[in-house]
Amino acid sequence: MANNLLTQTFSEPLNQARTAKVDIHAGDGNLIIEPLSGSEPVLASGTLQYFENQGLPTRNLVSKDDQVMFTLRGGADRRPRFRLPWSACNGATEWQVQLNPMVSSDIIAHSDGGNLKLNLTGMAVTRVSVDTGGGNIDVVLPDAAVNLSVAAKTGAGNVVVVIPDDMPVRIHATTGLGKVVMDPQFTMIDKNTYQSSDFEHAANKVEITASSGAGNVIVNARNE
Repeated sequence: MANNLLTQTFSEPLNQARTAKVDIHAGDGNLIIEPLSGSEPVLASGTLQYFENQGLPTRNLVSKDDQVMFTLRGGADRRPRFRLPWSACNGATEWQVQLNPMVSSDIIAHSDGGNLKLNLTGMAVTRVSVDTGGGNIDVVLPDAAVNLSVAAKTGAGNVVVVIPDDMPVRIHATTGLGKVVMDPQFTMIDKNTYQSSDFEHAANKVEITASSGAGNVIVNARNE
């Protein structure tokens, strides 16, 4: 059975989209999500690696007025895989997806065992849900967020979340075998919960849930 590693490029038109639900399942590969750098009228674009025996990744775009739902799925990998220990775990394929930063997005990102990296700097985001079976997760939150909900979960890798320094935030952080490393500006209010000093009275708040089965959970504040 053919086992060549191939690459597909894609681009989805913006049309009149102002809000989007983006749902990406990268199979067991690695996934990077970042903002588009240009001003072209594009909702999403990127490059997707896949093995020939998987078939092409599938895309679906459904539009209604100024709202869109964009889904992206990898084909099933029928090759036998030996999963390395979590510290050396890495997906066999690489996906790079760029999203329009002007579209308010609800993002779901999943891998069965690869690494997930989301650089949301400068983007408009309403919800982020990221999970992987055993890879590492890195999430950089946007500078401005209105009642943003973030969930990041891995079965075994590390979770790193970077938060703007002045963002009112509450963080629920848990790990089975690793450790929680929290920026000192956040106050522990119970065993697994930390928050910024201005959280209770802030009009716009960010709730973060970060967990790992065996790795570390690290939350840092980004100084501008």
